[in-house]
Amino acid sequence: MKAPKALLDRLEKIALELPSIGVSKLKLVVLLSQLGDFDSIEYAQALVVELPKLQKSNIELIAIGIGSKESADRFCSYTGFPKQYLFADSEPIIHQELGLYPGLKIAGGPWLGLLLMCAGIGSPGTLKEVLRGYSGDRSAPQRLDSKMFELAGGNGFQRPFELATVRLRNMVEVLGAWSRYVKTDKYLTQRGGTYLLNQNNELIYEFKDKGILGFSETMATPLKFLENYLVN
Repeated sequence: MKAPKALLDRLEKIALELPSIGVSKLKLVVLLSQLGDFDSIEYAQALVVELPKLQKSNIELIAIGIGSKESADRFCSYTGFPKQYLFADSEPIIHQELGLYPGLKIAGGPWLGLLLMCAGIGSPGTLKEVLRGYSGDRSAPQRLDSKMFELAGGNGFQRPFELATVRLRNMVEVLGAWSRYVKTDKYLTQRGGTYLLNQNNELIYEFKDKGILGFSETMATPLKFLENYLVN
C-alpha cells in the first residue's frame, strides 16, 4: 500500500536536508507528540538504544515532533537522540494531515484535557501502562543499572518501580526546563504515530497512538514491529 501523500510530501522536503533518506532500504518515520511529554521522551529513549541496529540494518530514522529548535536541542541533549534525525514543528500540521489522534478536546482547555487523559479518560490503556511501570514486567528489558533494584528483584528484566523511576526522572527533567520544551500549551494532548516504509515508499507498518503512554502497540518492547527487519 502506498504511503499517505502528506507523509511522502514531507519526506521529500526532509530529503533536501537529509539526502541519505533517498537511498536507504527502509524508512522509519516517527511522529512524536509534544517534545518533552512522557511519550516523546520515552519513545526517543527506546530508539536511541536501537540506533546501532537501525544503522546496521540500513534503516533511516526520521522523527518529527511538536516544538521549536530550542526544545529540540534540549530534547536531544537529554535523550541522546541524534539532532540530524529530529525535525521540530511549531504546529502539528503533519499530525493533522495524517489523521492522528488530537487527544481529548474539552471546554476546559488543553490542560484539563491532558489531566483527564492521564486519568485514562479519552486515553485507552494509560492506566494499565502506568500500573506496569510500578508493578514491573518480566517481558520487558531492564532499564536501570542499580543495586537497589537488583536487591529488590534481580537483573535482566524490568523490576517493580523501575520504569516508574525512569518516568519520574523524565518528568523532573521536563518540569525543570518547561519553558524550553513547551512554547504553547495548545497541543499538549496531540498524539503521534509510527510509519515504516520500504524502498518503494510503500507502507509496510503503521501505528497511530490512541492515548498517553500508548506510543507502541507493544509497550513492553516498543520496537517489536522491527524485529523482522533488524540485523543483529
